[in-house]
Amino acid sequence: MINRRDFNLALGSLTLLSVACGVNAQGRKVIRAANPNSVLDASQAFATCGMHPRLRYYESEGVSLEYVNMNSISQAITSVATSQADTASLAPAIYLPALAKEPNLGIIAAYNWLPRNANVVVVKADSPIKSISELAGKKIGIRNQGDGGIMQMRIMFAELGLAAASLEFIAVGDSGPAGTALTSNQVDAIVTFDSAAGRIEALGFPLRYLPLPSAYAKVSSGWFGFRRKDLKDERKAIVGLCRAVAKSTLFAHTNLDQAFNLHWALYPDSKPKSKSDEETRKELKVVLAQRRDNWTRRTDDPDQRWGASSIEEWKTHIAIASQATNNPQMAQQIGDLSNVFTNELVDEINAFDKAAVIKQAREFKL
Repeated sequence: MINRRDFNLALGSLTLLSVACGVNAQGRKVIRAANPNSVLDASQAFATCGMHPRLRYYESEGVSLEYVNMNSISQAITSVATSQADTASLAPAIYLPALAKEPNLGIIAAYNWLPRNANVVVVKADSPIKSISELAGKKIGIRNQGDGGIMQMRIMFAELGLAAASLEFIAVGDSGPAGTALTSNQVDAIVTFDSAAGRIEALGFPLRYLPLPSAYAKVSSGWFGFRRKDLKDERKAIVGLCRAVAKSTLFAHTNLDQAFNLHWALYPDSKPKSKSDEETRKELKVVLAQRRDNWTRRTDDPDQRWGASSIEEWKTHIAIASQATNNPQMAQQIGDLSNVFTNELVDEINAFDKAAVIKQAREFKL
């Protein structure tokens, strides 16, 4: 949750960054995206591949995407609110409480880039635990004590009618340390997101994924948030950015290997030097095994448009966030859902030939 102290601290730490939405030497609008992962690696090829001059998805829209590394989603959201970045990924569990607390946050969700639920709960492959309800009273691994996994487990327990107070959260870090903590029974399960669990599996730790509660399983995970005023002032650039992201995502989902190649051509320092290409690709495919499909909409989703949101899913997010934060007034504090999200750009974003992008991806070779 973002409070005024977080806003002031983040603003102070970001003052060295240039104000976003400038114009580069090629005359393209520069849009700065806050990257909460602090590093830019090939797992983000779904957005970066379209920057390559062989695809020109961003260039053709008159925009240029630049990443600004951040340490957390909260810091990334704050950077947009304080005009130090133009867009950031919004996680509802953090975004909604922040919006309820700061009605003048000035940020709105305009593009749903992760339309499936990317949060996961994993146990050892041979664990006797078969369901999330069996985790009551158990030790749950998280990255650190400020990790969003705590909120996610509370949301899941709220839907199941269970007391989250029965859970004990233990910081286990990421990747190898997390896998070791699970296999050595320091924790009974780990709550994290899909690609983080994939990194644990890629290191040789067999995992089993527990089924998510039914309502929680159907909600989307990530949106690109923009300053509300920019939807008017920079509408063309924002539509162009989101259309380029949609094309890039469709390309990467269709031909992940070539998306990796394009990313590494643009960001050669992000390619591991200690592994062979084959090893790196194999590891990344494990990491993105679930995330790759989570980039696309469920087949039973009634709205198949890239970037679209629904009133129903946001009502569900508000309800579960309200329960998880013990704030029954959250819906009233937020007010009309037009304060939360908009689909006003979606039809324009989808004005491209999907079949042509798929054909290009299938035939492409760098």
